[in-house]
Amino acid sequence: MINTKFRLPLGGQRQTVQILGEDESNPILLFLHGGPGVPDRGGVMTRCSSWASKFTLVAWDQRGCGGSYWGTDFSALTREQLVSDAAELVEWLCLKLKQEKLYLVCGSWGTELGTLLCYKHPEHIAAYFGSGQTVNGIKNEELSYAFALHEALAAGDDKDVKKLTKVGPPINGQYKGGLRGLITQRNIMKKYGGFSAKSREGFYKTFAKSMLKSRVYTAAELLGTAIGNVRSLDALWAQVVDYDFPNQCREFSMPYYIFQGRNDNNTPAALVQGYYDVISAPKKDLVWFENSAHGPMADEPEKYYDELCKRVFA
Repeated sequence: MINTKFRLPLGGQRQTVQILGEDESNPILLFLHGGPGVPDRGGVMTRCSSWASKFTLVAWDQRGCGGSYWGTDFSALTREQLVSDAAELVEWLCLKLKQEKLYLVCGSWGTELGTLLCYKHPEHIAAYFGSGQTVNGIKNEELSYAFALHEALAAGDDKDVKKLTKVGPPINGQYKGGLRGLITQRNIMKKYGGFSAKSREGFYKTFAKSMLKSRVYTAAELLGTAIGNVRSLDALWAQVVDYDFPNQCREFSMPYYIFQGRNDNNTPAALVQGYYDVISAPKKDLVWFENSAHGPMADEPEKYYDELCKRVFA
């Protein structure tokens, strides 16, 4: 049985990694969390703990958040640095666990990180699984904002309409008021079901509840999450929305699987089919989760696990 948490030097900074599994010979799943700055190590170690009988689970707090907050130079934080950190972690895990390749399980921002990782550092990646799939940063924000405004108008919620009108439509993926404008839009979008099929509470309230309930994080890691989320978004948002995968990342040397919630309006599902159609990979598949939004792993966990196993153990 493997159940260990440690600080691993990646790109010159010690970062928090946690591993759970029953047999080192089982396939490795490396989870790439969303945000940037929204670690889901607690969710992996609790919600997915039963998976440890078939897989070795690896959760990583990315540079700048959670247990990897301390020591981060946010003035120098870049998307490329996170891709490089991830590549270094993949290589280390394969050497440590004596396996040639591992599987990526990516969510939201993690799909952007994971897609770039697959494209630039494919050597040790057996397959990609992405949910809340990112496609085009600017179109993503335009559609997400339009959904929130449409739903608020349809509901006759003058307060939400006023908030969104004040923020205004995003320009090149950027909201008026910066991070505050982004959070306003996301909270209203979430209220109308664009984020989760199970919860419509504000993002930070839901996030805080899940982290505390998991009991996985130390007090320092919780503080690192609270501060790191804001600082990571401030440092990285302009880079995070600067992508156009249908034109930049279309050819992959490993299987590329998208598990997409039909009702996702955080990273809008409306963009996914068009991207999937132009992808070239040894194998690819687009699995729709009809009763899910941004997070099929949480909204339809049994189906997610079954679909994952079908492809790993095929």
